[in-house]
Amino acid sequence: MPTNSQVSAALTVHRGKEAMQIQINTNHTAGDDEFTGRVEAAVSAGLDRFAEHLTRVEVHLADVNAAKGGAADKRCMIEARPNGQQPVAVTHQAETIPLAIDGAIEKARKVLDKALAGRTDHKGRASVRDNDLS
Repeated sequence: MPTNSQVSAALTVHRGKEAMQIQINTNHTAGDDEFTGRVEAAVSAGLDRFAEHLTRVEVHLADVNAAKGGAADKRCMIEARPNGQQPVAVTHQAETIPLAIDGAIEKARKVLDKALAGRTDHKGRASVRDNDLS
């Protein structure tokens, strides 16, 4: 049952020397520890290949219509913060929270591919330009 409370949780994913922090914020949605753990796992797995380029990922989950219900009223907004660049944000609305999360992760992958394209060559290897950010 949706609640009117806000829940926030954070997880830090270490990959090499870098750490990507994942922060989950919910509003008008159920958000217990098991739920936030599943969201963190989905975001971590979905954006894993970008982990070394990201400092933080914020996930905002909301029920747009609160208690009214309706089609596509669950929203997931993902804001990713790449090292040395402006944050990028995507939003996806769907009928359920899991579908909204999956859609937002897919959109985030596409936006991050484009935003970080200069850091990798066409075969996915690290670019020499990335050394300038250290």
